[in-house]
Amino acid sequence: MAGSNHGHTPAAWTGAIIVFIGFCVSGAFTVLADPLGFWAGLVIVALGGVVGMVMQAAGLGKAKSKPAHPARESVGAEG
Repeated sequence: MAGSNHGHTPAAWTGAIIVFIGFCVSGAFTVLADPLGFWAGLVIVALGGVVGMVMQAAGLGKAKSKPAHPARESVGAEG
């Protein structure tokens, strides 16, 4: 993955950080036996995914590229 620059964008980093914070919140409230806080953490997790997608749509993510070899597209379709 290092050669493909996968995940090295502001959208990916921001989304992943927000999701990580949401998991930490949910985990903490699980230990504290507080269901409301647990669900709030899961809302933060979902928000991280939405923020990442919005940032990608705004042009802060990796641009979609065509495959290097057009023959690779047909290989998956034949099988």
